[in-house]
Amino acid sequence: MKFSDFVKVDSILTKLEATTKEGVVREMVESLAKEGGVPAESVDDVIGAVMKREELGTTGIGRGIAIPHAKHPGVSAIVGTVAISPEGVDFSSLDCQKVNLFFLIVSPPDAGESHLRALRHITAQLKNEAFCRYLLQSRTREDIVNLLNEADDGMYLEEE
Repeated sequence: MKFSDFVKVDSILTKLEATTKEGVVREMVESLAKEGGVPAESVDDVIGAVMKREELGTTGIGRGIAIPHAKHPGVSAIVGTVAISPEGVDFSSLDCQKVNLFFLIVSPPDAGESHLRALRHITAQLKNEAFCRYLLQSRTREDIVNLLNEADDGMYLEEE
């Protein structure tokens, strides 16, 4: 699984306006919907599904990173987007720090293994400090897409 398999490039947000957890999720889901990744009529339901998943445990994994995700019947394939909040947002992170980097994934209900592969791909890349730092420094969608492409090519994978 690669970023290019599920990230809707035109939905990437370089400067989130939201200042709350639900606001971040809403802004990202609406951006996906605007680009056809999520049906417009499913936006509120998808937001609800992501927030319900957050109730099970935060997807703020620490180091300024969150990977909100959910399964929803409104999508027929895994879709995702990336967003940056230069100021950071309280996302109830495991390390109690604000989150600056967000990766959202929405999968169909039957995408069990594919959903997990997408999550594994994201977390593997995010272990690399340089990748995270470059993402935070990105000011344009093109910068982010270039980084995602480099990551897909294995440039930021940590040696085991």
